[in-house]
Amino acid sequence: MRDQYQQQLDRVLSELVEMTGDVRAALSTATQALLEADVSAAEAVISGDLAIDEARERIEEESFDILARQAPVAGDLRMLVASLRMVADLERMGDLSVHVAKVARLRYPSKAVPDVLIATIQQMAKTADEMIAAAAEIVATHDVRAARELEAADDDMDHLRRSMFRMLLGDDWADGVEPAVDLALLGRYYERIGDHAVSMARRIVFLVTGQHPAAV
Repeated sequence: MRDQYQQQLDRVLSELVEMTGDVRAALSTATQALLEADVSAAEAVISGDLAIDEARERIEEESFDILARQAPVAGDLRMLVASLRMVADLERMGDLSVHVAKVARLRYPSKAVPDVLIATIQQMAKTADEMIAAAAEIVATHDVRAARELEAADDDMDHLRRSMFRMLLGDDWADGVEPAVDLALLGRYYERIGDHAVSMARRIVFLVTGQHPAAV
């Protein structure tokens, strides 16, 4: 019976890690749609969000089943509470990837990102992807030190967003108001994805140490 219980706990964590892969794929495809005016890629992200939502429901149901049947305490209880919060972070990252894809679809057949900001968006997408990957590794390994180091990547993302805003508000901006609004939103979407990755890492600090992480 104890072996089955441990298998259930392990399955929740492994499904969380698997879900991060789905979110990374969604973000990558959404960025492709954005930078290449690829409407089919955008549609794939939008329709594919259902699978991420279903993964959240499945992990939540399994977690609640463990809570109801096994009445876990101490570290196991912390793990389940952290998992329920992390799966919400992952679902929200999927939603934000959909928002990116919708901007691409809205501006099709034009590209939503002017040439002058393509490199910035590429770097924001790369940073977000690396943060999600790091969060997945932290979930798998419970590495508290790595969890705390993820804050540095979040600082990089914040710097990229501030840099983009300076360009949007500068006298040299020549691409108009509508693209500027799109890019302000896109910057926020990528930044929030990074914030959710940091939130996941902080849940692991809570899981391992029992100390409540700072809120994002």
